[in-house]
Formats: sequence, C-alpha cells, structure tokens
Amino acid sequence: MLEALVRCTVCAGQPGANQRLQRLNASGASSLSASRIRFCRLMIRSFSVRVRYIGWLVLAVLWTACTDVMPTELKSPPPAARRTIDPIGTPIQVYGSWHCGNDYCTWGAVRDLTEFDSMNHWLVDRGDGRPSVNLVVLSFVHPYRLLKKTTDAQTLNGIPRGMTPAIVNYFKSRGIKVMLSIGGITYVSAWNQALAENATQLGLNAAEAANSLGVGIEIDYEESSAPDTTHMQAFIDAYRSVNPYDATGASHPARLTIDLAAGDRWLIGLTTKATADWLRTDRPVLDYANAMVPSRQPSASAATANWQEHVDGKPQYGTPILPLAPSKFTGGVYIANGGKPLPECVNYPKSLQSATRSFVQGVVPNGAGVSPGMLGYMFWAAERPSARGIGTVPPNTCEKGAGVGATALNIPIPIPALRVQ
Repeated sequence: MLEALVRCTVCAGQPGANQRLQRLNASGASSLSASRIRFCRLMIRSFSVRVRYIGWLVLAVLWTACTDVMPTELKSPPPAARRTIDPIGTPIQVYGSWHCGNDYCTWGAVRDLTEFDSMNHWLVDRGDGRPSVNLVVLSFVHPYRLLKKTTDAQTLNGIPRGMTPAIVNYFKSRGIKVMLSIGGITYVSAWNQALAENATQLGLNAAEAANSLGVGIEIDYEESSAPDTTHMQAFIDAYRSVNPYDATGASHPARLTIDLAAGDRWLIGLTTKATADWLRTDRPVLDYANAMVPSRQPSASAATANWQEHVDGKPQYGTPILPLAPSKFTGGVYIANGGKPLPECVNYPKSLQSATRSFVQGVVPNGAGVSPGMLGYMFWAAERPSARGIGTVPPNTCEKGAGVGATALNIPIPIPALRVQ
C-alpha cells in the first residue's frame, strides 16, 4: 500500500496522470490491483481539486498584498492601540515630589535641619545613599505677599520663612532640583488680586526670589471659572525677561512650569491658553506642565485616561484645547492621602507608578510632539500635606514605594536636559 501511495503521489503531480495509469493497467506492466487503481484515481481527483483551491488562495493573497481596499489616510490609532504602540518607551526624566513642610503647605517657620532630616531623609536616601526623587517643589508661596514683598510672622520679603537657603541646599547638595510653587487651591483669590494689581511686578519679584535661592518657579493658578490669562501672560513675560528659557536646564531659576488639571475637563481656560501659547514644542515658553492629582487616588486606567486627554486635546470644545506633547508634562500621583499608607509610598510593585509605567514611557503623540512618553511623575505630597492623615513622616516614609520606583525606573540624578519634542 505504501508503494501505491508513493507512486500515486508522484504521478498525481504530473500532467496526463490518469492516462498513464490507464495504460499501465491495460498493459499489465503495473503491479497495481484494480482497487489500488481506483484509490489512485481518487487521490488524483482530490489532489487536482486541492491544487486548484491552493492556486486561487495564492492569487487572493497576492491580490490583497498588492492592492488597498480603501484609500489610506493618516489617523491617530484608537486609545487602546496608542498605549501599546511603543513597548520599549522613553526613559523617565522627572520624578519629583511637592513638599508641604510640617505645617500643611504653609512653611511658616524656620526648620531645624536635624529635625527636618529626621522627617524627610527618605527623599535624599532611598536606602542605598541615592535620592528617591530628582525634584522637590516647596509648596506654597502666597502670590499677593510675594507681590508686596511682605514681611510678617510667617513671611520674609514675600517668601515663607521656612523656605530657607539651608532647606534648598539640603536637597540641591544631593543633586535634587528645587522649585517654589506659587499659589495652590487656597490662594486662587490671592493670584487674581496680584495679577490684577501688577502682574509684571509679580513676575519680576518671582524671578528675584528664584535667583536669590537658586530655584525654579512653578505656577499653580487653579482658577477654574475665568482665569486671568492676559495678566498671567504679563507675569510670564516679566519672569522670562530676567530668566530666559534654558533648554539645557543648567540654570535652575530658568525652570518655569505650570500646573494643569488631571485631565482636560477642569481648568479649561488655563489649559486652552497654556497648550496654545506656553507649552508648544516649536517655541517653548514654559518648560513643562504637571497634570495634578484628581480629588482622590485614581485607578491605573482612570489615571492614564486623564493623561491621554492632555495628549489628545479637546477639539470638540468651542475654543479647542490643542494636543499637548507627551514630552511636555508629568502625571500627578498621591503618596499621602488619608490615614493609611499608600502603595505609591510604601509598596512599589502595587503602586500606580508600576501599573502605569508602560503608558507613561510609551504614550505616543497625537498632534503635538514627536517622541513617545511623558516626562515622568510628580507625587502629592511629602511630609504633612494635610492636617488630617499620616503624611510621609516616620514610620510611614516612602523608600519602599517612591524609592524602589526610582531604582526600577532608573531615574536620573540630577535631572538631565529635558526632551523638547
């Protein structure tokens, strides 16, 4: 039977196979029995049918490969695709924390450095001598007191008394960049008052304070209804007249950033202005933006959905919000909120940093920018951000969350020159 199969298979692949089998049977030259001849004929018919179908299949594949069913056009991939488009991703550059001091973001008193270190050592030592973060933003400066260069029990020449050169140097001496945040949700009215009175002078005073302390400045203007973007432009222009934009990052006072909402559905007026004029990659004015934390810690999917809104923009709005280049913003995450330690502070494998890293490093631009990946993460907030809650003080320090994340994400110390595109 094996011989018959071989012979049938060989002859079936050649022209005139049926006729040759008939001649072999009639002459008796073949040793094939009548039943084997019938078997061979069935195989030949089957083979010819298969060959015919294979031919049509090959033709169909070639046709599909060489033609387009519909004209192609450049379209952004759907959100699910965007999140997996660059599996390797771009290294994170900014991995910082807002810092509220021990008095709930007031910084109203000078700190003893030994006591300060006992509460905050995790920031400068993740357990192996390396810092847990590469940026600390001291929060907050009162805008109107800065304009007036107020000196009182809590303020010295417009700056909170606790924001001293010694505190700044505590971080800078370890390679950690330092910034002062002007504003916050508590000081919205103070921002409005200072901008309306003399935005230019406010910008000049901010630049003077930055140069005096060797720090950058963050704009935290959380006016949601009618932001005074005209006078904010004057503030920025005045600041930049003293400290021009520096792409290298070598000048600490040249670092000027802004806080936006977690997504594009709050602080709409400010975001519209910022994306159109201040955060462009072709003519940068501000270094980057921070997408702040929402009202509570989000899930990984909710966090990335918020951040995707910045990447996509809101073209459907009456005044569209333009897309923001991923390289021009960080994502905010809580490390302290309430009475229980958060994974983001104490358990990196279960943290949002770990769960969202592929998105943060790989999200592709959708109308602005070139390279994939956001700048990185910002944590809210070190030490005592609220009168309620445990904060990040011992025994709830963040070496095993933010610190382990710094190692896992290979965070550079100090911050390198930032990506622009």
